[in-house]
Amino acid sequence: MAGSPATEANISDAIETPLLDDVVDGNVDYKGRPVKRSKSGVEMAERFVYYGISVNLISYLTGPLGQSTATAAENVNAWSGTAQMLPLLGAFVADSFLGRYRTILISSLLYILGLGFLTLSTVFTSVKLSECQNAAKVTTCSPSEFQVIFFIFALYLIAVAQGGHKPCVQAFGADQFDGRDPKESKAKSSFFNWLFSASCGAITVALVILTYIQDNLSWGLGFGIPCFIMCFALLLFLLGTTTYRFQVNSAEMSPFVSIGRVFLKAARNWITTSSASSMQEESQGFLPYQGSQEFQFLNKALLVPDGSEEERNLCSIGEVEEAKAILRLFPIWATCLVYGIVYAQSSTLFTKQGVTMDRSIGPSFEVPAASLESFISVSIVVFIAIYDRILVPIARSITTRPSGITLLQRIGTGIFLSFLSMVIAALVETKRLQTAQEYGLDDKPKATIPMSVFWLTPQYLFLGVSEVFAIVGMQEFFYDQVPSGLKSTGFALYLSILGIGSFLSSILISVLQKATSRHGHESWFSDNLNKAHLDYFYFLLAGLSAIALAAFAYFAKSYVYNQASNT
Repeated sequence: MAGSPATEANISDAIETPLLDDVVDGNVDYKGRPVKRSKSGVEMAERFVYYGISVNLISYLTGPLGQSTATAAENVNAWSGTAQMLPLLGAFVADSFLGRYRTILISSLLYILGLGFLTLSTVFTSVKLSECQNAAKVTTCSPSEFQVIFFIFALYLIAVAQGGHKPCVQAFGADQFDGRDPKESKAKSSFFNWLFSASCGAITVALVILTYIQDNLSWGLGFGIPCFIMCFALLLFLLGTTTYRFQVNSAEMSPFVSIGRVFLKAARNWITTSSASSMQEESQGFLPYQGSQEFQFLNKALLVPDGSEEERNLCSIGEVEEAKAILRLFPIWATCLVYGIVYAQSSTLFTKQGVTMDRSIGPSFEVPAASLESFISVSIVVFIAIYDRILVPIARSITTRPSGITLLQRIGTGIFLSFLSMVIAALVETKRLQTAQEYGLDDKPKATIPMSVFWLTPQYLFLGVSEVFAIVGMQEFFYDQVPSGLKSTGFALYLSILGIGSFLSSILISVLQKATSRHGHESWFSDNLNKAHLDYFYFLLAGLSAIALAAFAYFAKSYVYNQASNT
């Protein structure tokens, strides 16, 4: 919603064009009037708030709420997965009923309400634990069941708000560009890069400042600041209303209904022979292009069964092609899921590693373990500038593509870098365990291992650079390749990869926790990390990433881009 002034200027410069009197077709302003390029723009941000809650959540669950490491990791992954999956529902509501602007507004209000409840919950829990410790003179007190439930309710209310907010903000920002204008079309590719960079800048601030406040001052204050920031961001978003472009939806029915109708009619006409299908397609003047050769069974939706009176409700060729476009995305989506599993580790197990290591800087300052994730954001901000200003122009001069390399090549590069990140993480964890054994700290889980926490830096940096390729690539790919009426859904599809990845991570941890703790053995995820084996888990994820990359390359090689795409 509201980014830094420099970032907003970059985005504004990218959007503005010298065609002062050129009306943007298919767009209107907030009063429904035709919109001109010289009077339209966008501003947005929200990542500070979300990461201010999520990045240190595992520390709150294992601290004030007293959960085990494995249980807390599962709960964080489950919540994160839900937050990343709900955008599918939010996108459906936005694309079919409310529109992106109204969905952003309602979601922002729910966000503020959830953040308020979360702050109250942590304050009540803090007071209860303080009273308990003072009365009993012990250090182990548990919050009441009501306080835990209230905390979880607030978390999931934030997840619901995130579900409507995240896909619509990004899609609404991309809507501000006219893809038919050469200058704006070129700027659109940079928009995804710089928007992600601006978001990561906000994330870095959240990681450095909020995690310190949460760990050293107050959880209530650490969760209350994001609530205030969200209120301010909503105000800025509303102030920009007169500058926004709003796309005109001229479709007679919801795009979901239209695409669903194609699958339904194709199923009804399933027994129609291929020859009869081809004859009727030819009679309708249907000349298939390359993409139409896939999923030819959907062409049966164009047919009218003998003796039927459904001609007025025939599916159009465009509707069939939109259904095929959605179906073509599925193999790409599925092979990216392992990346979602890897992505989930930075805010859970990476953080728990850091807690056990030497985090001191100077005689008195100790680095919050969760703030190490700021290395991801810093690497993203730095590398996006390198990628957008140096690598893309070089690649563009070689390939003549506006984006330099194809979107699928960009995503594949990101998956490969995430594989390297897991290999590095496994090697560093092996070194950490060896150090613990050398100093006899195997049975001292709360002891600080004499190994600098900055050994974790490479795995964070590689994961950050992988996001520049994979995350930004997925954002632009799914936005670009879905039908025009489903742009919010396109962003939701990319977010669902991260959401399902979190769920799969939670399931994988749960299964391995039970499998590796049999017969009295220490689990890979033991609360005593000095006897755990996170290194084995990271090597497993590296192996899964290698398999996923091979499958992704296979499907990417045969993928047919939409006709309108220049990627």
